[in-house]
Amino acid sequence: MPPVTVLNAEGASAFLIVADHAGNAFPRSAGQLGLAPAEQVRHIAWDIGIAPVCRALAQRLDATLIQQTYSRLIIDCNRPPRSPASIPEASERTPVPGNRGLGEAEISAREREIFHPYHDRIAAEIERRAQAGRPAVLVAMHSFTPVYLGVARPWHAGVLYHRDARLAGAVLAALRQEPGLCVGDNEPYSVDDSTDYTIPVHGERRGLLHVGIEIRQDLIADAAGQAQWGERIARTLTAALAATPGACPA
Repeated sequence: MPPVTVLNAEGASAFLIVADHAGNAFPRSAGQLGLAPAEQVRHIAWDIGIAPVCRALAQRLDATLIQQTYSRLIIDCNRPPRSPASIPEASERTPVPGNRGLGEAEISAREREIFHPYHDRIAAEIERRAQAGRPAVLVAMHSFTPVYLGVARPWHAGVLYHRDARLAGAVLAALRQEPGLCVGDNEPYSVDDSTDYTIPVHGERRGLLHVGIEIRQDLIADAAGQAQWGERIARTLTAALAATPGACPA
């Protein structure tokens, strides 16, 4: 199974949608990491519901979508390689036996076969657009569990950013105009060089407009919720980009 999938590669939109935790596949070589089947479909293994939301979003925007196929427990494609959370030995309160005591060869293989192909594909798409004089607006899509370590999370969605809040600020304002939504400002997570990879490397270092968006998983657990949030985020991104000074058209 390829480590990365691309949808709508020739999409005309400036938006480039990426999903670091879209899949929960486990390669045969890893032996499911010693996890029971029930653990392999929990939020610890992937961002539940985000893949169909991203597909709906890409379709509505005519945007290119790049998604990671394998479980974040094999190697987390939004963590700097060799950082403690890159190949976690435990997630939430769940031990991950197959990640304990890995040697250099095993770690390097996961980086070479999964992490780098995914990020190389994102970099290649950005470079292709630069060579063609086309803009790229990076949108990193994630979902989050409603309850983490026994604590309920009140947010329906969150907007994430670090040094550059140009687009994120406009997205946050647009989402907060949606009736009945509780929207987190860098909640339930924030972006940092030590804990994140995609936005710092592909967004900030290249000077691209970018934003991270988190959606609570219970809201996108079925097809109706996924379609609703795909439409909502498409509408939000379009409005936010138009409200961002100096931004290119979508």
